[in-house]
Order: sequence, then structure tokens, then C-alpha cells
Amino acid sequence: MNINLTALIVDAADLEGESSFWHRLLGGSIARTATHHFLRIDGFPVIAIQHAPDHVPPQWPDGASQQMHIDLTTDDVATADRRVLDAGGRRLRPTEDIDVATEKGAGVYASPGGHPFCVRSA
Repeated sequence: MNINLTALIVDAADLEGESSFWHRLLGGSIARTATHHFLRIDGFPVIAIQHAPDHVPPQWPDGASQQMHIDLTTDDVATADRRVLDAGGRRLRPTEDIDVATEKGAGVYASPGGHPFCVRSA
């Protein structure tokens, strides 16, 4: 028996803002319905952004549980950091968590909807 991950569902009060962020960060294509935006990227499960008007972002790492988070990898953490910020994300931890000289460590961020994720060296 196999169990396969086919989609990751992300709640968002601002459906367009959240889906645009992930699209700008990861690329791919978006299919839109009134309640969901489906981001399809080669090599990834579908990321479905689900409209949740009453969504309250987690306050992690300094408050309530993060609920879950996404880990991404890159071969260029400095460029990835800029891309996250340019796409509308924000840092949850200082950039000192990443040693740019050795490409080690992880950047800890949140999407516009407050969903935490890390960008680690590959």
C-alpha cells in the first residue's frame, strides 16, 4: 500500500494575496475558482490556497502553535532570501540564522497570510 501526498492546502483570508505570493516565489501556474486557487509546479504536490475569511495567522515562533510549516531548499540562500521578501514574505527570524559564506542554516519566514516556512541550503 502506498500513501501519496497530492496537495498541500493553505487557508487564507486574502485568497489572491496568498496565492500570488506562492506563485511569485515558486513559479508554476494557477487555476482559480471562487474558493480555491490551485498552484501547480513541476515536481511539487499541488498547493491549494483555500479561502478562509476568518483565518487567523499563527503567532509562531513567539506565540501560539505554528499549525504546520513548509520547508524549501535552495542552492543560493542569499538570493532566495531576497526573492521571499520581494514576493511579499517577511522574516520571522533574523538573517543571522543563515551563514551566507557556507550556505548553511535556514531562513525562517511567513507568507502574507502568516504561514511559516523555512528556506534551507540544499
